[in-house]
Amino acid sequence: MKYTEDHEWLEDTDGVVTVGITGHAATQLGDVVFVELPDVGRTVTKGEEIVVIESVKAASDILAPLDGEIVEVNEALSDNPGLVNEDAEAAWFFRMTTTTPEEMGDMMDEDAYAEFVAD
Repeated sequence: MKYTEDHEWLEDTDGVVTVGITGHAATQLGDVVFVELPDVGRTVTKGEEIVVIESVKAASDILAPLDGEIVEVNEALSDNPGLVNEDAEAAWFFRMTTTTPEEMGDMMDEDAYAEFVAD
């Protein structure tokens, strides 16, 4: 798994990248009450707002971590956004193919992310 400074996790499985938020981010947000997912087939650019999350504390956006295309979304989150709080690593938001897979090499690994959130 790789991690971004925006508290997203990414896992590449045979060229399809699954994206979610970390447990740290879920804790900071509090109880998630709404998730707006992107459309399958949408082409995204790194840094583009792609998912809206609303919690009892705040609203937040997930940014596209890479350039690419959305190939699947986790529909279960639309019906039960609280899954993010139950297990953030299991409650992925979307899967994408990317035109820039080499950029994942620049992201943090688990140890680097743990150090990042400890600061």
